Amino acid sequence: MRPASTLLDSFIAHRQHGRKALAVLLDPDDFTESSLRELLVRVAEHPIDYFFVGGSLVLSAHQAALLALLKANSLVPVLLFPSHSLHLEGPADGLLLLSLISGRNPEFLIGQHVVAAPRLRASGLELLPTGYLLVDSGRPTTASYMSGTAPLPHDKPGIAATTALAGEQLGLRLTYLDGGSGALHPVSAAMVAAVRATVATPLIVGGGLNTAEKITATLTAGADVVVVGNRIAEEPAFLAAAVAAVRGAAAVAAE
Repeated sequence: MRPASTLLDSFIAHRQHGRKALAVLLDPDDFTESSLRELLVRVAEHPIDYFFVGGSLVLSAHQAALLALLKANSLVPVLLFPSHSLHLEGPADGLLLLSLISGRNPEFLIGQHVVAAPRLRASGLELLPTGYLLVDSGRPTTASYMSGTAPLPHDKPGIAATTALAGEQLGLRLTYLDGGSGALHPVSAAMVAAVRATVATPLIVGGGLNTAEKITATLTAGADVVVVGNRIAEEPAFLAAAVAAVRGAAAVAAE
């Protein structure tokens, strides 16, 4: 079992020292053993900072096998990114304990957490309390449908900033802005900047980051960690461009 706060400290370090990081989101429904092994070869050539594993639905039953393969073949930290208390199986280093603070569905504010609490306490996973904000990405996403919540308006950065601030005041340790899987466009730079200016928590941003330019813009606006999923699942070679964009943004931030 990892020492307490190891993973959280790594996120805080990105924030405090102006580092930038890349997380690759793996949906168990999108990866086979062969495709994951191919990705791991690419990750060895183009190192990343985190694997996030999860999805809004998770129809397949091979999440545990995917996690076992990751842990056996990579030293990259693996964090569960669950959308439901059913999606906790398999070996990992930690778990993003998401509270969907952008919505008003009690199941995803606290309900699923109550169901999962005994299992999580027994799991030995490092838990990272995370304020999760869904943002309108130009079309409905699985995340908004499955959560039964309306996303935050894309052009209202002030609402996102005050929502994130409320989460921080409640004691949540990370803030995650997400356009959702298959987002038509990413969270706007204006919204990222507004949230960054309002909260001190490390800021994770995902959804719609399917070009190096979008990754760079999001990091420049103030994200500490960017999450890329669909584009890499569809085109594994994009990993090299994503890593280069993150490293480039980190170098600029360090100047």
